[in-house]
Order: sequence, then C-alpha cells, then structure tokens
Amino acid sequence: MIVNGQKDMETIAEAGDGREAVRLARELVPDVVLMDISMPELSGLTAAAQLKRIAPDIKILTLTRHREVAYLQELLQAGVDGYTLKQSSAAQLVRAIRIVAGGEKYLDPAVTRKVFAAIVGGRKNSLRGEVRGTSLTDREAELLRHIALGYSNKEIAEEFGISVKTVEAHKANSLQKLNIKSRREIISYAIMQGWLQED
Repeated sequence: MIVNGQKDMETIAEAGDGREAVRLARELVPDVVLMDISMPELSGLTAAAQLKRIAPDIKILTLTRHREVAYLQELLQAGVDGYTLKQSSAAQLVRAIRIVAGGEKYLDPAVTRKVFAAIVGGRKNSLRGEVRGTSLTDREAELLRHIALGYSNKEIAEEFGISVKTVEAHKANSLQKLNIKSRREIISYAIMQGWLQED
C-alpha cells in the first residue's frame, strides 16, 4: 500500500516465502526487492545471498525488527543494499527504497546510532569486534541452535557428550561474539539464520 501510493513506484509481485521471493525476482527482475528477514522455507538472509549471486544488479532492501550490529554484518556480507527497521515510519521506508534504487546504500538511522555508539563508547566488544569477529565455530552454531529450540544446558551437554560447564563456556563465547544477551535474541538470530527450519 505504501509503495503503490507513490507516483513513481509499483509493486509488481509479492512472495510468501524466501524460495518464492528468489523465483519471482529471477523471473520479473524488479529494480528493488523489499525483503523480510524472517520468512518460511528460506530465510531472508539466505534468499538475499542467493538472489545477489543470480542477479547482482537487483537492489535488496531488508526489512527487520532487529537492531543488533551482528545482524547488519550478516546481511552486508550477503550483499544487501539497505537495512531498515519495521518500526520505522512509512516516510523512512519510502526514502530507503529511493536511496537503494538510486544505487546508494541505506542504513536505518536507529542502527546508525548504535554503530556510532559502539565506536564512540569504546566498549570492550567494539564495532570491529562485532562486525568482523562474529564467525561462530560449527560447535557454537549448533549449540545456539539447540538453545533456540528450547534445549536445556544439561540436555545439550548429554547430546554433545560434553559437560554442562563446557556448554556454558561455548554459550558465553557465542553471545560475546554476536553481542547478544538474551535467549530471545538467540531465537531471533536463529530464525534469521534459518536454523529453526532445518528439521
């Protein structure tokens, strides 16, 4: 409705999941794809990466509620052209679409403030650490996936054949790398990665 309300914009297709988004974008070659991060079948992150490999000229603007710098890092690595929050106003969304359509990059002001805060604040987990140091080991990723699925530390320890203290150490390392602090954020991250759709 917002897009079609603009004189110079038109919605040419809508997709219900990530796979359909990639298929439609390949067929119709839109100027801009407005991509939700949390989608069934294929996460927005994976869909964006696939689409950029297939049609690198298509501009991708991601729409998410996540403000964490780790999410931004993953999306930028996937090749997206813009990152805007669902909480943003309609005017901001339209502006973001225009910016990426014009070949520029767009970062939601709320996220920009967080990036600057990371630099200016000189936190222990600095911007450089957040953006460049978030690569999880396979063990850390699988452990976080189990946490997101609701497994307890004891259950994870039994599944992996390790101690509860080792589970806690892996969890602490993972959260520090990603700069996330709660189980809710772990679940959000897992959804974005598509980890909860693999079973």
